[in-house]
Amino acid sequence: MQFDIENIVLGVRRSDYLSLSKCISFIENQQEGSAGFVSNLKPSPIPVVGITGPPGAGKSTLIAAMIRNLVALEKKVAVLSVDPSSVIHNGALLGDRIRMRDWYLHPLVYIRSLASRGHLGGLVKDIESIVTLLKSAGFDFVILETVGVGQSEVQVVKVASPTILVLVPEAGDDIQMMKSGLFEVANIFVVNKSDRPEAAKFVNHLRQALDERVGVKCDLVQTIANAGEGVDELLSIINNYHEH
Repeated sequence: MQFDIENIVLGVRRSDYLSLSKCISFIENQQEGSAGFVSNLKPSPIPVVGITGPPGAGKSTLIAAMIRNLVALEKKVAVLSVDPSSVIHNGALLGDRIRMRDWYLHPLVYIRSLASRGHLGGLVKDIESIVTLLKSAGFDFVILETVGVGQSEVQVVKVASPTILVLVPEAGDDIQMMKSGLFEVANIFVVNKSDRPEAAKFVNHLRQALDERVGVKCDLVQTIANAGEGVDELLSIINNYHEH
């Protein structure tokens, strides 16, 4: 199978993502010639943001809010959402198509589900190659949503900068669990659903825990993603990371 990156870029420019989708499958399935195709790509230096966090933290709601603000700026956004694999067909469960349904058919937005296929690290085996393709295809912004959180879910930091860890005010006990994993490598900590009781107490506790990370720069943002609050501040911090 042969792919021409110029045709893929032209399709993205026209909001026709069929060739891009076929090429991602070509890379994901490691078909013959895929490695050579990727090695000849010339990726642009666009932001690639990794977003992870425990189930129920509101990662997809936060991503939808980020998309809304980016689209308002006429930015073209690609989202890779890694889902657990189906035990029947080994493909993605496509949960993002429900959680981000408002954006699935928007001409400035490309959302792709990828199956983890049991791969540790929270992403998929060929995520670096797929990201390289997206960075070469004419997008302005790439978002990676990982399948979960834990000590093995740190592959995202190898392909994304910055990495965002999304937490909720009830996640106090989870901080201890994550301290030897993502807690040590995330750049931005988002306390979502910060209108909930005990949010201020949790934020203070989190700040104290982050102060222990000597010499490591990180930011903390409070959001209410379903209301869009705090999203502009988060995107501003992301742009600062990308610029520097």
